[in-house]
Amino acid sequence: MASLPLDGVTVVSCEQAVAAPLATRHLADLGARVLKIERPGSGDFARAYDETVRGLSSHFVWLNRSKESVTLDLKHEAAPEVMGRLIDGADVFVQNFAPGVAERLGLGAAALRASRPGLITCSISGYGSTGPYRDAKAYDLLIQSEAGLVSVTGTADEPAKSGIPAADIGAGMYAYSGILSALFHRERTGEGTELEVSLFDALIEWMGFPLYYTGFGGTPPPRAGTSHPAIAPYGTFSAGDGTQLVLAVQNDREWAAFCRHAVGRPEWTSDERFATGSARVAHRAELEREIGAVFATLTGEELAARLSEGRIAHARRRELPEVLEHPQLTERDRFAEVGSPVGPLRMTLPPVTVPGRPPRLDPIPALGEHTDAVLTEFGFDAADLRRRGLS
Repeated sequence: MASLPLDGVTVVSCEQAVAAPLATRHLADLGARVLKIERPGSGDFARAYDETVRGLSSHFVWLNRSKESVTLDLKHEAAPEVMGRLIDGADVFVQNFAPGVAERLGLGAAALRASRPGLITCSISGYGSTGPYRDAKAYDLLIQSEAGLVSVTGTADEPAKSGIPAADIGAGMYAYSGILSALFHRERTGEGTELEVSLFDALIEWMGFPLYYTGFGGTPPPRAGTSHPAIAPYGTFSAGDGTQLVLAVQNDREWAAFCRHAVGRPEWTSDERFATGSARVAHRAELEREIGAVFATLTGEELAARLSEGRIAHARRRELPEVLEHPQLTERDRFAEVGSPVGPLRMTLPPVTVPGRPPRLDPIPALGEHTDAVLTEFGFDAADLRRRGLS
């Protein structure tokens, strides 16, 4: 099999939950060896979030394929020697401890890099290592609330959190891209890098549009469900048979095509209520009533055909069982079987593809599955360390 871009790169990660495991899983997908350090007995607490994947947690299954699980009690007297030797053999060290914990364990970036100038360290936290919120609890919902995502999500009557852990995912992806950039920098200079990523900073970056809209416009964008505060028609509409389609008409050229092909009302392009983008937004309720009256006379299939004929941006609003059978996924063979402690599991392929080089899709590890093999590889008596309570 052809090599992958990160073949030969070793990552040691003291990780749990979502953000750090997401970053390291993407590294593993590209060929990196990831040694996942877990707490003996319970491990990464995401292992216990649910039991929906044949007894395994859906979060853990999503985030932890292709990793080696090593259980270590990091407060044990032997832990510094073991971790030191593992990190000596690593290119990257990732941790998402609470602020200050890594330093107390002797795993702070400054201490590690003092004797390892080529090491890349990545610290992931809720709010960063400084500031008044440094020690605040930082679960995803809390970050979404503090960063304002909840305030712009939902309907006019009711705010809502994102249905996926947006803050965790944002931080994980910035950690991933930061580590890749640090590896590239080291390839050119030989120097390691200290990286710091926070969930709050990641989500603030993602909140750029509503923050600038508010800061310069004086008022926040209104919550609009699947609609858009500055574009119309935009959002979910129903055909006469109940089929729901989502529109995104974003400029006057698309608006003209929509009027001609989708609703058969070419005169709307010169109607002062709808002739410009700002006019359509100002008269959104009236516009949506007019569109709804036309769509009510069509089946979903008829409406989709009209939209396709006019090359008008649209989509089906699908429920998750439909997404699992999405024709774009099935026709492109975007699923693969991955091993696990409960047998093969059907999983989606990673979004980054390298032609001719399939991603690494090794099994999801059982807790501590690789402890003895890894400790032995690094020169320790695994049985003795286990008897002493380290693992």
